[in-house]
Amino acid sequence: MKRILVDMDGVLADVYSQFLKLEADETGVLRNRDETNGKLESEAFPFYEKHVRSKGFFRTVPVMKGSVEGLEYLNGKYEIIILSSATEFPQSLSEKELWLNEYYPFIDWTQMVFCGRKDVVSGDIMIDDHPKNLNFFPGEKIIFTQPHNIRLIVPNCKRASDWDEIVKML
Repeated sequence: MKRILVDMDGVLADVYSQFLKLEADETGVLRNRDETNGKLESEAFPFYEKHVRSKGFFRTVPVMKGSVEGLEYLNGKYEIIILSSATEFPQSLSEKELWLNEYYPFIDWTQMVFCGRKDVVSGDIMIDDHPKNLNFFPGEKIIFTQPHNIRLIVPNCKRASDWDEIVKML
């Protein structure tokens, strides 16, 4: 059975919506998602560091549209491993696990890998929104479109803009 490595932030979790909401709460200005195109989250959001280090940030992030149904479908066909770079923000470890348990109850604890470097985990297919995580990966690569990567051409990667496209690809 093929193993699919699935990123959380920007693939399952809609972190851009979370940042836009929190930045609007902070500044009183609701920005358009398109204003962040071509910028990493840390560049696009002035209060990025404050928010990602705040208790509750990862626990309350919205679910990416279509991801619950799409991942549940794929979980019946493939070995799914949720692979998240979580150790950079230590409070995110428990928050991400609780979040996954709430929204993806069909994913059990043996399918969750929280790490510092994704290149230590092997698989056949990787779905991620950051090219830096896909560049090292020797298998099939799917880049999930997010504002920070929308203008990038990522060699040897298929591109998916939503979960319907991912399901159709696989």
